[in-house]
Amino acid sequence: MMLFSRFTRARVQTFFLFASVVLLMLAASVIPAAAEYPATTLSTLLDRAQIEDLLVDYYAQLGTGGSNFSAFYVEDGVLDVNGLVAQGKKPIEDLYKKAGEGMPKRRGTFRMLLTNLKIVVNGKSATADVIWTGINSETVKAAPQFIEQGREHDELVKRDGRWYFKHRVITTDGGLPPMFEKTYKQR
Repeated sequence: MMLFSRFTRARVQTFFLFASVVLLMLAASVIPAAAEYPATTLSTLLDRAQIEDLLVDYYAQLGTGGSNFSAFYVEDGVLDVNGLVAQGKKPIEDLYKKAGEGMPKRRGTFRMLLTNLKIVVNGKSATADVIWTGINSETVKAAPQFIEQGREHDELVKRDGRWYFKHRVITTDGGLPPMFEKTYKQR
């Protein structure tokens, strides 16, 4: 009798373990958040890496006198920096030229840090959200200084195997340059 009851107990435990696993799998398949993101494939991972490279290359020009920002945009791309909006390659270049003229010349080395990067790829379109932080080091011995910080939201498209900005919204959260005081919008 004892052997039978151990056997029955083991079968009941196995059944409940199996049922629990099936219920967890069913619950995982109906979680709404999972439906918001496309499946991750090798192709989407490659696209994400290309978008990260695009952002790093773009930001590497800031503070260096780089001036080919429009090459990162589609022909009718939109750049919205603190409410100051430019559409098209020439207006985008003009906006960066104006911003460069309105910024104080800094001694030393200026770098932009990109953090909390979130990229969602959906075929030939994608979104990227990032927090950026501008840091300046006057000398190699001086402590770095935070200059500005903010967020951006990008809509990107892939054309001929390359990613481009379609619409960028950049918002300063600290260290707002004077040229944006009239157009700044809390968002």
